[in-house]
Amino acid sequence: MKMLKHLIQSVDKHPSSIMVVRQQTEQRLPAHQHEKAQLLLVFGGIAYLQTAEKDFYIPSNHYIWIPKNYPHNLMFNTQDLHIINIYFPGRNANKFYHELGIYPVSKLLFEMLAFSEQWQGDYFKGSWEFEFLTTLRNLLPKENLQKFSIQLPTTGDERLQAIVSSLRNRLNENLTLENTATENSMSVRSLTRLFQAKLHITFVQYLKMLRVIRAMELMKDSEMNMTEIAYEIGYSNIAAFSNNFYQLTNMRPSEFKLISGR
Repeated sequence: MKMLKHLIQSVDKHPSSIMVVRQQTEQRLPAHQHEKAQLLLVFGGIAYLQTAEKDFYIPSNHYIWIPKNYPHNLMFNTQDLHIINIYFPGRNANKFYHELGIYPVSKLLFEMLAFSEQWQGDYFKGSWEFEFLTTLRNLLPKENLQKFSIQLPTTGDERLQAIVSSLRNRLNENLTLENTATENSMSVRSLTRLFQAKLHITFVQYLKMLRVIRAMELMKDSEMNMTEIAYEIGYSNIAAFSNNFYQLTNMRPSEFKLISGR
């Protein structure tokens, strides 16, 4: 709790400043929020942002915009992950700044971050660093990038938690709604209703998301080729894997690997 209070106090200590933090601190904190909006950039791995409703997956070379006063918690399990947090004060009429969203880091944004790679701490109005960072923030909605859309709903239902945990550990198997229902002594109708009532998503859609998330991890952390990855996560052919990956991420696996490996 002391760490949490210290971070929030640091972020909101100077309400009008733009604050840059490059230390990996938030993954050790419980759910929290702050008066400033947050631009969180991820490089070198996959980060996981938890909210009360969903878990958001942020791949390497992507960023997430977190509106002000939005409760969240960041986690990751990759040693070489590098995170940049930039906290922005004030209000803005553009709806982009009022919605949580994940987007790829463009070449222009990447160059601006590289230019400011030594910056850390608070920057105040009147300084050229403040103006530069304000320009960086104003750039974000003008790029008109497509949101990265993998958002896993969460549940407090213990029975469903056990089911999805089992699915996560057996993605290379032929997992079906019928088999999963039988294994858990449920009817297909009951399991379908459970997913809809607690997660507001179908069994098949949830399974697709789990498999794509695992594919992203394997692209980053293994030497497997795309065909090997497809088989490892339960697809019998590369075309089905590629099509489902595209449906959820708006890019092909090869495109994602290129972007995430920048």
